[in-house]
Amino acid sequence: MTLLPEYTHIINNKLKHTYLSFDNEGNLIIKSPKVSQAFIEQLLLKKSNWINSSREKILNKKGRKVTFKKETTLFYLGQAYTLHCIQYTKKKYKLIFENKIFTLYYPTYNEESFQKSIDHFYKKESEILISPLVKEWSNEMQIYPNKVSFRKAKRQWGSCSGNNHLSFNTMMIKLPLDVIQYIIIHELAHIKHKHHQKSFWFCVEQYLPDYKQQIKVLKTYTTY
Repeated sequence: MTLLPEYTHIINNKLKHTYLSFDNEGNLIIKSPKVSQAFIEQLLLKKSNWINSSREKILNKKGRKVTFKKETTLFYLGQAYTLHCIQYTKKKYKLIFENKIFTLYYPTYNEESFQKSIDHFYKKESEILISPLVKEWSNEMQIYPNKVSFRKAKRQWGSCSGNNHLSFNTMMIKLPLDVIQYIIIHELAHIKHKHHQKSFWFCVEQYLPDYKQQIKVLKTYTTY
């Protein structure tokens, strides 16, 4: 007897076909018009190899959300570093990176506060590192954003609005420097090219000939 994977089924009668996807935690999502349970089970059996391999890829992505119940690591500029959690007498939660080790000092065990400390560290480091890189590449490309901001996002690494406001995901600081620069060049190119047609990719390639390799590396990371 073959065990079927767990899944969430979302019925939308506006859909004409059935779609399989995963959330960032590797949970299977099925979206379809109203169909029979037998149809779903047959589809899951038919797609079992794809489901298993796709889930494995997602769960093996680098930079996943930290689990504090066991020894863990944090990614910083493409490298994984050990995270130590140490209780102390002060009231403030504090994350320090020294000698290639992350140390999170805490007054009370609280995973939500732990995550906030990590998010704060990533935001601060992103602004310190990425802001001058945006200026550097803006000058190189002669393309200038109207505004640059940083925020934590679940899906996008970066975005360019219609009024040329660039927004970068603070989780970018997890990535290797070459990949960070690819994202910056990508979003700057969108100021001139509001699409992903040939002219856009030609612009990116002018300044980063190996951009396709950077995209491959980027796909091995998750935003959270």
